[in-house]
Amino acid sequence: MFHFKKRSLIGAALVLSMLGTAATAADWRGWNIHVEGYPNTVAMDKFAELLSEKTNGEITLQMFHGGTLGSQPDAIEQVRLGALEIGNFNLGPIGPIAAEANVVSLPFIFKDVPHMFRVLNGEGGAMIAEGMAAKGLVPLAWYDAGARSFYNGTKPINTPDDVSGMKVRVMNNDLYSGMISELGGNPSPMAFAEVYQSLKTGVVDGAENNWPSYESTGHYEVAGYYSLSQHLIIPECVCINADAYNALSDEMKAAVKEAAMESAALQQELWAARESSSREMVEKAGVVTNVIDDKGPFQEAMVPVYEAYLSANPDLRPLVELIQATE
Repeated sequence: MFHFKKRSLIGAALVLSMLGTAATAADWRGWNIHVEGYPNTVAMDKFAELLSEKTNGEITLQMFHGGTLGSQPDAIEQVRLGALEIGNFNLGPIGPIAAEANVVSLPFIFKDVPHMFRVLNGEGGAMIAEGMAAKGLVPLAWYDAGARSFYNGTKPINTPDDVSGMKVRVMNNDLYSGMISELGGNPSPMAFAEVYQSLKTGVVDGAENNWPSYESTGHYEVAGYYSLSQHLIIPECVCINADAYNALSDEMKAAVKEAAMESAALQQELWAARESSSREMVEKAGVVTNVIDDKGPFQEAMVPVYEAYLSANPDLRPLVELIQATE
């Protein structure tokens, strides 16, 4: 009897030991909307590789690209709830969830892409990250998504009057809808996957996005006028579920963050090259591009958008002013 009890105790101890070892390991799943070969896709695969290396295999990440696990809004909720651990998200759809993140969606809030990164890598970025973390999303690193401009199938856009009456697809965010409305257009929020067919069939007249997205989706085939309004410069994040992150040791948190930051450096390098090649490709395909020489009328039209935003979020005025004051 004694030997039986002893063997049972030893067996139980071994099982507990095995469970304890398993509990330290984590098999994470990650979401990304972009296609194979896209800068973000390459960078997120690199993040998964680095994550395993820097945690000595204690954390592994299986990436699912091309939005295969659902739409971006769905995936954001999955990461917030812990059904997924990792997501590469645009901050646009996060804005309605975390007010601080919505600041980057104010039209013309950033002077250019380098200005955006100066903000994100400083006090402004820390304030945005804190607001997102409170909603269950911890940004580990920031990815470049370039500047978004208008495109349509009928004419160049040079003034707000050129947008008047147009049905323009936007991401699901009241700020974007407000932007189009103030320009005299009709905003049409819809999922990204629906845009090509909607442009082709005339459900919408135009849309807005960056060069690589415009090219990689084939939108240039059905909307051959690209006008460089550069009205939105919205970053993307490598985000982790807050509970999953907070459960890590400080050493593991540092390793995860380091892997994400290194992947961001790669993404930004690849993005710059892809942006240039995408523009060259669509222009060779016959796309008509135009630079908007005077953005003043567009910026002036956004005054009501800013006023409405700050009226609804008076506590975020310091963050808006901080961004605007950042050189």
